Amino acid sequence: MKYIAAYLLAYLGGNSCPSAEDLTSTLESVGCEIDAERLELLLSQVKGKDITELLAAGRERFTSVPSGGGGAVVAAAAPTSGGAAPAAESKKEEKVVEKEESDDDMGFSLFD
Repeated sequence: MKYIAAYLLAYLGGNSCPSAEDLTSTLESVGCEIDAERLELLLSQVKGKDITELLAAGRERFTSVPSGGGGAVVAAAAPTSGGAAPAAESKKEEKVVEKEESDDDMGFSLFD
């Protein structure tokens, strides 16, 4: 990810075709270690390609990735035969908020 981030930073900075040296200097300026093999792999994969097309292709791939949380949507959409009963049940439920003990006071208070 750091190589991609450095590439995108260079591109946004006006360098439409960043070199390995450009990316290395960016990454070293923030203390990153450089794996020259991975850096060259990235550059070989993006060579001659339009960055906006690469981003669009990546965005399309993310649409097929499950993002979790789908169960809540299904449960919320499920019809109930009881009409207003679920609303009444939710009013009956009380939220109990327990005070959590903090390690900051070490078990005593100056104001007791």
